[in-house]
Amino acid sequence: QVQLVESGGGLVQAGGSLRLSCAASGRNFSNYAMGWFRQAPGKEREFVATSSGTGDRTWYADSVKGRFTISRDRAKNTVSLQMNSLKSADTAVYYCAADIAVTLEPALYEYWGRGTQVTVSS
Repeated sequence: QVQLVESGGGLVQAGGSLRLSCAASGRNFSNYAMGWFRQAPGKEREFVATSSGTGDRTWYADSVKGRFTISRDRAKNTVSLQMNSLKSADTAVYYCAADIAVTLEPALYEYWGRGTQVTVSS
């Protein structure tokens, strides 16, 4: 059974940092794109960052460029998101996702975690 489990969310003050982690199991994800998406209350799920299957290419939403860094350990089937200089606008549930193809479109991702809440207080 495929599972993606996020961890590391929480409450942080604006300007602070958090590191999210996602552990994938149930199959070999070493060639899968793995990424992060988020959904704020009343808004659609949006792309945050993703990493290619090889891990050598990454993409970021303009709103997080320069503040967030995605990294992955292909051998361990994990992907992390280091979030610095957090803003209140970053408050959302953050989801880990995986798919064989690299895409920025959340609807095209096959596997999803249940999400972890990130709350940034101003």
